Amino acid sequence: MNFTPQHIPDVVLIEPCLFNDERGYFFESFNLEKLQRALNRDLSFVQGNESFSRQNVIRGLHYQVGRPQGKLVRVVAGEVFDVAVDLRKHSPTFGQWVGALLSAENNHQLWIPEGFAHGFQVISATAKLQYLVTDYWCPQYDRCIRFDDPDIQVQWRKVMAPAAGMLEPILSDKDQSGKVLADAEVF
Repeated sequence: MNFTPQHIPDVVLIEPCLFNDERGYFFESFNLEKLQRALNRDLSFVQGNESFSRQNVIRGLHYQVGRPQGKLVRVVAGEVFDVAVDLRKHSPTFGQWVGALLSAENNHQLWIPEGFAHGFQVISATAKLQYLVTDYWCPQYDRCIRFDDPDIQVQWRKVMAPAAGMLEPILSDKDQSGKVLADAEVF
């Protein structure tokens, strides 16, 4: 596995070593010891989640205060643009974002530590994500920042559908009513 810190170094892109032959392929999708060594920290994952969405759905930017979650995100079907936003107010990268294309084809994963908001946009017709988290989901701590926050300025992808032209983002009620960073609880 290759571990590449992103321009916000606490967010790490993970690229597995793929072994192909005439039968198909094999890769190690998770190795706790290697991940802990690469991140130089102990980890304990307590919950696994799966999300299925259609093209141009944007989910996020989600996070938990009180019981923050680190997330190890991978795509098992389709392609997404995955985003992490630094919400640690004493960090030199506070309010900045990093994004990566994750797909079933490239098998890349993204480590998003505690103290970050997470979101993604589905690029393909549909996509299925799986992610491990370091703490349980707690609705009382669940928070959302708007995907189009003017201070963060995530550069979401322009998604075109055949014969339909540019697609408008598809958002949940929760995501439409997210706060802007200036009014959000942060770490």
